[in-house]
Amino acid sequence: MSENLRILVVETDPARVRDIVDALNDAGWTDVKALGQISALDRTVKEFAPDIVLIDLAHPDRDTLEHITLASETDKRAVALFVDRTDDTLTKAALNAGVSAYVVDGLTMGRIKPVLETAIARFKVIRQMQSELDAAKQALEDRKTIDRAKGFLMRQRGLSEDAAYSLMRKTAMDQGRKVIEVANALVTAADLLS
Repeated sequence: MSENLRILVVETDPARVRDIVDALNDAGWTDVKALGQISALDRTVKEFAPDIVLIDLAHPDRDTLEHITLASETDKRAVALFVDRTDDTLTKAALNAGVSAYVVDGLTMGRIKPVLETAIARFKVIRQMQSELDAAKQALEDRKTIDRAKGFLMRQRGLSEDAAYSLMRKTAMDQGRKVIEVANALVTAADLLS
């Protein structure tokens, strides 16, 4: 993965920060910012706008994971979390929180590059799946709205289903709008009239 990424490193130990930054630079990633306190994560994420957040914690708790999730905006960027030890509850909480990589047994410099690449790849796959799911949900909602609008036209004008759809499509074309926009207007009108 050769893309240049903006990476935010959250680590309290200055010596570990230097090691992590050096390892990232050796991997070809030079746009790196270090943060020594997790309490400043929210502000730093907004200012720096990283592509990935790398967090090294000894043993996170549920409150810390919630803070990481909210501050890191895990729906917008990958998060790699390195911990020294964990339990099943924290592992599940981290994954449910949207952490892209949850690595137990701490952070070793030799694992940084493959873990970040995996976190980024996993994040992209999940974001693509979420995008497709959102599109499918929207298409279903649009279909329901169009069906309601067709039903309204069929009742009000005595049209067949095909004729009702053709009328909506012609109206949309004549007005330079989408069929769903015309359908929304019809449904709103039908709701007002009923």
